[in-house]
Order: sequence, then C-alpha cells, then structure tokens
Amino acid sequence: MLSQSILENKSKNNKKNSRFKQKFKEWFEVLPFIGLGLVLLSVFVVYPQIKNIYMAFTNYNIMPGQPSEFVGFANFMRAFHSEKFWLAFRNTVLYGVVTVPGQMAIGLIVAVLINNVIKGKNLYKVMIYIPVITSWIVVSLIFKYLFTDGKEGLINYALLKLHLISDPISWLQNTWTANFVIWVLGIWKGIGWVMVIYLAALQGIPNELYEAAEVDGANPVQTFFKIIIPLIKPTTFFILINLIIGAFGVFIQVMMITNGAPLGTTDVLLNYMYNRAFSDFEFGYASAISVIIGIVIMAITLLLKRLLKYDEFNY
Repeated sequence: MLSQSILENKSKNNKKNSRFKQKFKEWFEVLPFIGLGLVLLSVFVVYPQIKNIYMAFTNYNIMPGQPSEFVGFANFMRAFHSEKFWLAFRNTVLYGVVTVPGQMAIGLIVAVLINNVIKGKNLYKVMIYIPVITSWIVVSLIFKYLFTDGKEGLINYALLKLHLISDPISWLQNTWTANFVIWVLGIWKGIGWVMVIYLAALQGIPNELYEAAEVDGANPVQTFFKIIIPLIKPTTFFILINLIIGAFGVFIQVMMITNGAPLGTTDVLLNYMYNRAFSDFEFGYASAISVIIGIVIMAITLLLKRLLKYDEFNY
C-alpha cells in the first residue's frame, strides 16, 4: 500500500510538472508576439499614468535636476476650493448632459431611418459620417466663422434676412450662447459615429421579429419601443459610456472657438488643466485635475453599470 501511494504521488507530481512545462512552453512561444505590445503599453500608458499620479502629489518642477516638493493632497484641495475649477467642471458636465443624449437620440433615429431605406443606404451613411472623420480643428474654425459676431457671421446674416432677429447676436461673447455653439458642434460631429454603431446593432435583429410584430398589428412606434429599444440595450450602454468619456475629453473645440472666453466662463476641465500646465507651469496642480477627471469617469461608469443592470443584458 505504501509503495502504491508513493507511485500515485509521483504520478501526480509528474502530471503537474508536465502541465507546468506545457504552459511555460506556450507562454514562451507567445511572448515574442505580445512582448512588443507589453513594452509599448508600459512605456506609453502604464508609466505615464504612474508618473501623472506621482506629479499630482507634488509641486512638480520641470527643470532637470531640480527637486519636486511633496505636497500631499494640497493640489486636490486647491482644486476643490477653486471657483474656476468648479466652473470648468460645470461646463464639462453640461456639455455631457446636452450632447450625449442629443447624439444618441438623433443617431438612433437616423440609423433606424437608413436601415429602412431600400436604395442609397451607403450614400446616406457616408454623408452623415463625414463630420466624424473631419478634423476637429477644421470644423471648429468653420463653426467659429458661422457664428461670428455681427452681420458678418453667416448665422446672424441668415437670421436677419429671415427677420427672426432684429439685431445680430454676439454668439461668442456671451457665456450661454458660446456654450450653445460648442454643444451644437459636439452633437453634429458625433451623430455619424452613433449612427454606424446603432446600424450594426439593428442589422443583428432578426427579420422574423419585425414580421411577427406586423402580424400582431404593431405600428412602427410600437415596434420601435417594444422590439428595437430592448434588443439594442447592450449597444446603447456601450455608446453611452464612450460618449460620456468623450464628453469629459472635450477640449479642441473650446480652445479653437472661445479659448474660455468670455473671462473663462466657457472653460472646460481639459482646457482649464491645459492652461494651468502650459500657461502657468503648474504641472502638479494640472496632474491633480487629470486624476480627478479619471476618478469621476470611473465612478460614472460603475454607477451606470449598476443602475442599468449591465450584467443582465442578453447578447
């Protein structure tokens, strides 16, 4: 019995060693293919993230060889007590509150309409998707021209000719009208991306469901809310999270159209952070703001995942 037990233990050990050698061999064979990716990920993602977090707790000095004073949570406390930070935070949140539902609603409606078109689908998709691939700088300059103050601006000129206004509107000289221009640009540029994602989801819905709904006497509105909306919930969640992350990344259009004017009242978080870093050279403070942005995005994502019951979605 003793010898049999010893033999069984040896057999188990041999099997474990064999499995370990097999796994090691597999990893060794895969390593050359993923090694470069791991190096690039470490250099351009992991290290910058760690360095950014470290900078957030210091009064960072960019001069080579000069020490950076550790200040703990002072940069974070400064942000929380800064009116300009909260103003930028408000503008960022408002941008998301306006543009995210706007892009999703219009993008879904356009996707449904194109999905039901028999001829010219590709033409419509290309026309609506063009703004997505157009440079932010280009479209920002175009919108700045369209909403130029005075009679020279195309929008003012059209409104005056249509007798909808009696005096030109100073679009970019007022906080809310300037924000309105930025919101309109964000919605217009993002509709095409939302449309493409929703189109892919719509094409995955079996035609039998539409036919069954038609047999049961469902009208297009009932079909939309009872069939389409429930079946594209996972896609909706994916789009929602990406658009929220994109909303907190609003930057170029603000810099190109208003640059925070008037008097910094159209600043957003990234614009405010950029100016603190590269105008005032307060890199530690700017890093703290970026950490706050990351935490807020993560918190919103987890909250939405819980509220929308993402784990219960059926794919």
